[in-house]
Amino acid sequence: MEISPILGPAAVLVLWSLVVLVWMTSTRFPAFAKAGINVANTPRGARYADVEQNMPAKVNWVSHNYTHLMEQPTIFYAAVLILAVAGDASDINLYAAWAYTVLRIVHSLWQGLVNIVKVRVTLFTLSTICLWVLAINGVRATVF
Repeated sequence: MEISPILGPAAVLVLWSLVVLVWMTSTRFPAFAKAGINVANTPRGARYADVEQNMPAKVNWVSHNYTHLMEQPTIFYAAVLILAVAGDASDINLYAAWAYTVLRIVHSLWQGLVNIVKVRVTLFTLSTICLWVLAINGVRATVF
């Protein structure tokens, strides 16, 4: 069985998401300690949103970005799988998939380190255009 190269960008984004998870954890737990929050003694059902206002902005930026990586990229993973199953790893789809992945990584770094919203929105918009290309080509490869 031949592995479609369109899966490569998705695999990289999965790995990046796990890197951001480690980044989030490594910033969040020291911030908890500094704020006097002992995770072992939190009330049943407590969530990060309950203490978010007590955390430094940069800790929240990384946390928010991790959440973002669990949102729109799910559409990316579906689009890439559809294209892989349909056998469409054409150049345009490979470029769009790699561009999406690189833009999301840059978006993560920007949001976690600098977080000027105007730039972040531009990165998000560019990655969304790539996603549109993948989605439309996924429909084209499977419906028409």
